[in-house]
Amino acid sequence: MKHLIAISALTMMAACSSGGLITPDGSPYAPPSRGETTVPEIEIGHRLMAAGQYELALRSFTRAAGEEGLTPDILMSLGTANLGLGRLGQAENQLREAYEKDGTDPDVLNNLGVVLMERGKTVEAAQLFRQAFALDNGNSVAIRDNLRKALAKIENPVYNLVQEETFALVRRGSSDYLITQNP
Repeated sequence: MKHLIAISALTMMAACSSGGLITPDGSPYAPPSRGETTVPEIEIGHRLMAAGQYELALRSFTRAAGEEGLTPDILMSLGTANLGLGRLGQAENQLREAYEKDGTDPDVLNNLGVVLMERGKTVEAAQLFRQAFALDNGNSVAIRDNLRKALAKIENPVYNLVQEETFALVRRGSSDYLITQNP
């Protein structure tokens, strides 16, 4: 008898519930748990870049642009993702736009220099690496190495950069991205 009363009480309470998978605000996505905040799209994109998932990172950066606008950081991230995908023209345009908005960020200068090196514009890339190195006060090993490689390429045009060395991309935060040649 006690079990029958408990079952009928649970049935009545379940009947009062709206049920389904839709949250009260109409979103089909599960709400974050109490006290939990969502991770910003730009951070998700950076994590995907570090994992080599450039296409997914590009989508995440695009969503971040929709939320925050085309800030220099988002433009740099979009350009870096496009570089990872081998879309050098798009990467150059986005990084140049980021440079126009914030010409004092050494990371933007470095990454634009990497794109220009990939496109064979060695002299302009070396100038950007010099600026980035100066703005960074020589603290970034990746920028210093990129400048060294670009200057070596200018001094010896037959220097085969693709086979011997790779360029490093940098981002704000704690990670560096390394652009390598696909096998």
